[in-house]
Amino acid sequence: MTYRSSLLRLLDERGYIHQVTDAGGLDALAEKQTVPAYVGFDATASSLHVGNLVSIMLLRRLQQAGHKPVVLMGGGTTRIGDPTGKDEVRKMLSDEQIEANIASIRTAFERFLTFGDGPTDAVMVNNHDWLGKIGYIEMLQRVGTHFTVNRMLSFDSVKLRLEREQPMTFLEFNYMILQGYDFRHLSQEMGVRLQMGGSDQWGNIVNGVELARRMDSTEVFGLTTPLITKADGTKMGKSVSGAVWLNEEALPAYAYWQFWRNCDDRDVGKFMRLFTDLPLDEIARLEALEGSAINDAKVILANEATRLCRGEEAARAAEATARETFAGGGLGEDLPTIEVTGEGIRLGAACTALGFTASNGEAKRKIGEGAVRLDDVAMDDPGHLIAVAPGETRRLSLGKKKHGLLKGM
Repeated sequence: MTYRSSLLRLLDERGYIHQVTDAGGLDALAEKQTVPAYVGFDATASSLHVGNLVSIMLLRRLQQAGHKPVVLMGGGTTRIGDPTGKDEVRKMLSDEQIEANIASIRTAFERFLTFGDGPTDAVMVNNHDWLGKIGYIEMLQRVGTHFTVNRMLSFDSVKLRLEREQPMTFLEFNYMILQGYDFRHLSQEMGVRLQMGGSDQWGNIVNGVELARRMDSTEVFGLTTPLITKADGTKMGKSVSGAVWLNEEALPAYAYWQFWRNCDDRDVGKFMRLFTDLPLDEIARLEALEGSAINDAKVILANEATRLCRGEEAARAAEATARETFAGGGLGEDLPTIEVTGEGIRLGAACTALGFTASNGEAKRKIGEGAVRLDDVAMDDPGHLIAVAPGETRRLSLGKKKHGLLKGM
């Protein structure tokens, strides 16, 4: 459909819209007033990763269109565990771990959103503040009566888990009830009218929309993004070496930059629309480049994505390191680095320590394939002991795109 509000036009043009509970109603609302909208994030780790980035960018686009982003941290629901797409019960974290994770995650949001007290300034809230105060009997009486087990069993997050004969605890079964109640609470207390999230959250979002209508006769809306996949069909958010974390403490800026620089040619335009603020006409020009020229577009993508997440200085340093490493054959200062004692380090262990591989077993396979080079010399023995004299620096490479430094202590 053709949207009239600047919010839905922006989201549509950039490829964020997959499903909307009532597109016409939301469009009309966004055209006439500021819409507070939220996305929920559980605090299972100290950093979110690239797989969460489309939801973060949704909140950024919302603010750019003149509306109010609400970041909901799941201090309460993290204690339960979202069963969506999972085959295992979530590991339980302590209260201290959850609070520390939320504090760490906030630092990433502060780069993408403007926080404050203004009508369109972002705010961060924690659902433990209200979920932690509700008694079990009260929750059953007030909220549980609006959910049928028949309906809950029909959702993919439950049905697929049961079909695979994977255990699902009663604790996890309650997750959708709590998420629905979050929407209702935010609607009542903060005037939130829209919940956004990934396509796998559609059932949970619809539950919240229906709960608000049944309990309060309040009209609220839901919007989901499409599943973001790479051109090879794999899910966005992982690299060969594991998750692509947003926080610097979890992943160096150079490695983050390299993730974007190494993307498939076919993904350049899509990623620019979703994950950068580049104008659409400029993106159209860049994604039309062919041959080796598309690499220039990839550098722009890497710079823009890194600038948003890590800052201007980090983006410039990462590009300079890449230029020196790949073009000049030098040792860029921003390359991932490990310190090596006088005892040395085994080749396979060095690959894993630098993040080239997820395990020593994978490192052994890569070395056997002839993909690992030490100071540009191909290596074939995973057990080779690398000696690095104090003050000396040696370069380890996996293929043409992964490089790291071994510094002697």
